Amino acid sequence: MNVLRGLHYQETIPQAKLIRVTQGEIFDVVVDIREHSLTYLQSVSVILSAENKLQMWVPEGFAHGFLTLSETSDVLYKVSAPYKPDDERTILWSDPRLNIPWPVDSTPILSEKDSTSRSSIFCTVLI
Repeated sequence: MNVLRGLHYQETIPQAKLIRVTQGEIFDVVVDIREHSLTYLQSVSVILSAENKLQMWVPEGFAHGFLTLSETSDVLYKVSAPYKPDDERTILWSDPRLNIPWPVDSTPILSEKDSTSRSSIFCTVLI
């Protein structure tokens, strides 16, 4: 519970993703990072759970992240392109320019990569 992953994307080899939860519950977020889009830097969020069986489609050109809402959560990804660690970028989850309404009362548990992100959200994503 309270573990936050993201916001992640691949810069030159974008991935589309289909996200679902097979155990537990998450608050799932996508952010449009396509510079010339009418919805640039806007986000959409939904609660995904094993119980509600909803899925989230993350198109190429969008960053993705989630917050666990249950003690354990299993999140399943189907992706359109291979994972390339050297191509992955991270946007700080709490960047005030995004104004994402994360349902947190305290600082979430973050990986080192997610807590020290320096990636600019003002980037060009090739799609």
